[in-house]
Amino acid sequence: MARRLLAIGECMIELSPSNDGDYSVGYAGDTFNTAWYARQLATSDLLEVSYFSAVGDDEQSCQMVAFMQDAGIDTHMAKITGTNAGLYMILLDSGERSFQYWRSASAARHLAEHLDSMPQVLAGDTVYFSGITMAILPENGRNKLLEKLKDLSRHGAEIIFDPNLRPRLWDDADQMKRWTMKSAALASIVLPSFEDEAAIFGDEGPLKTADRYLEAGTRIAVVKNGAEPVVVKAFDGDKFQFQPEAATDIVDTTAAGDSFNAAFIVDYLERNRLRDAVRAGCALARHVVAHRGALVPVSKLGLIREKAALRA
Repeated sequence: MARRLLAIGECMIELSPSNDGDYSVGYAGDTFNTAWYARQLATSDLLEVSYFSAVGDDEQSCQMVAFMQDAGIDTHMAKITGTNAGLYMILLDSGERSFQYWRSASAARHLAEHLDSMPQVLAGDTVYFSGITMAILPENGRNKLLEKLKDLSRHGAEIIFDPNLRPRLWDDADQMKRWTMKSAALASIVLPSFEDEAAIFGDEGPLKTADRYLEAGTRIAVVKNGAEPVVVKAFDGDKFQFQPEAATDIVDTTAAGDSFNAAFIVDYLERNRLRDAVRAGCALARHVVAHRGALVPVSKLGLIREKAALRA
């Protein structure tokens, strides 16, 4: 029987710039991006990929759910009348991206009120969420979601958290830091990005970031750092760095971290080899940044893991 990987968060309508100056319509969001890549990588009889959120009753929400299902993702969506899917536009400057958002009426902001719509999570299953998942929720929604995740963890589920720090989504930095650390405290694996962590928490280096999350209670901290080495530290004392191969053709860094997370999680869950999982994450992220948009069409993503292992 396949184990379940359940991602929780917000999927949005994406307007992505194309080569001719126009914009194409797609669907993306940090936890959904990870679920989408994970579905391409996962061995279906070992790992089922599910997504939980809330959607509106508008046509675009229906099309978004259909897109997920067509990708092979097991969807569990609360449908909320009178709401709609959020929208964002990608703005690019020399490969670096910024975003313009329209999400105030997004149904996903109410997902914590509908946790009974989540699929069953059993011992041995994995739940993945992010700082953006937490940021879009009201205060009571954050408490409800964390209580649910704590209960799942007590019953044997593994919780994985990407802090994905986005100050503009929070009232202030103190609020963001407080909820980030509360979320990390119940996760067995945390996947932060050092540049963001240094800006918000003032960490002097990636190892300081890893130590802070380990002190909060996580079991493994995997600190991404762009082109610099990934720093990994575990509570049992295991510690190493992995230098990713240089990305020579950076077109769009959208979903670089999300795709890393997907390859890392799938490889780790299926093979339980931490170093190989980091290699797989770096290989997929390098591939993704060479293309436009959050979801990069690839015919055989599984080959990325194999090639990464062969280079080791």
